[in-house]
Amino acid sequence: MDNRQIVKVLTLDDFDLKGKTVFLRVDMNCPIDPETLEISGTKRIEEAIETLESLKEAKVVIGSHQGRVGNNEYIGMDKHAKVLEKLMNRKIKYVEDTIGEAAQSAIKNLEEGEILLLDNLRLCAEENYEFTPENAAKTIMVSRLSKLFDLVVLDSFPSAHRSHPSIVGFPQVLPACAGRIVEREVRNLDEIMTVAKAPHVIVLGGSKIPDRLEAIKLLIQNGRADHVLLTGLIGNVFMRAQARIKSPMGIKREEEVVAKAHTLIGEYPDVFATPVDIAIDKDGERVEMDVREMGKGDKIFDLGPKTVEYYSKLIAGAGTVFISGPAGFFEKDNFSYGTNALLNSVANSMATTIVSGGHLTTALKQQGLADKINHISTAGGALVLYLTGEKLPMIKALEDAAIKYKSK
Repeated sequence: MDNRQIVKVLTLDDFDLKGKTVFLRVDMNCPIDPETLEISGTKRIEEAIETLESLKEAKVVIGSHQGRVGNNEYIGMDKHAKVLEKLMNRKIKYVEDTIGEAAQSAIKNLEEGEILLLDNLRLCAEENYEFTPENAAKTIMVSRLSKLFDLVVLDSFPSAHRSHPSIVGFPQVLPACAGRIVEREVRNLDEIMTVAKAPHVIVLGGSKIPDRLEAIKLLIQNGRADHVLLTGLIGNVFMRAQARIKSPMGIKREEEVVAKAHTLIGEYPDVFATPVDIAIDKDGERVEMDVREMGKGDKIFDLGPKTVEYYSKLIAGAGTVFISGPAGFFEKDNFSYGTNALLNSVANSMATTIVSGGHLTTALKQQGLADKINHISTAGGALVLYLTGEKLPMIKALEDAAIKYKSK
């Protein structure tokens, strides 16, 4: 077994936690129903419980973000506190504050064994930006709160690729270790990457385009992507770059991302596969058609059966398959076909398989396919970047802290 990363990182087992005040950075960023603003999937809250159980003799302060400023998933954390309370069947304290007097006072008044959840960390402006670790340590968030903590536990693997103050700032000034999720993710992924064999097939969907384009390039350059099968919004961007989608799609920074996709196709012409047939929504009905038959204003909601068959053949011949992001609007029953069919192909392939991102994790569970996958992670972008061989800011912060604060 190759332990190249985990050996360098301290874990909860390296510390005496009794009575210590611990800042636990998790990723409880949940899907939110746009109509009711209720939490519609609790997987990431459930994942925090294992580390919380290991911290039961400490005073625990939980920090997480939820959504991005300006989008409809950007809400406070009071509902998360209630969900956690229900799941753990115990009182979770909550404060409608992140770094102000109310938060500081609540942290100071914690008793051993109590858990306090802070409000959405992105309410603090600094947490919406990325910093070098040195500058993150100088932020108001870190300078105010670090005085109140004995230890920082990083367990937010889905945001491990972000250098926000709560992730890379605290480990500069406090002892830091990995929580249970991060410890397990890194160990499992390292094992998988040592046995990963070609051909490497990457199936990419989802909507975070600029991040994905960077990652695709790195995956190809580092020999981790022999075939890239595109679906979802990122697939549309590539079809637009191929001039197979004729009219603008109305997405953010469209010209720029389409130009980048065009360059990638030019550099690596044999790597990319894009949909040949798709499904659109016609008055609430699923209508399948060849990509060339699309009319102006037709919006793609899913893959068609020919594309699924084509992609499934490539998946069947793979040595390693990595799939991240849904193939369409899989939340709607008549557009879940592509996502479910591809997951089935991945689950039934002989390859080493990695499934990434909250949406696909949910879909796998619904279909009862989880047992057939080698590694399942709720992380999306962080995992894609990890597989490229790039050092994630959170892992780097943990390694640096391990050197600085060898377990006391």
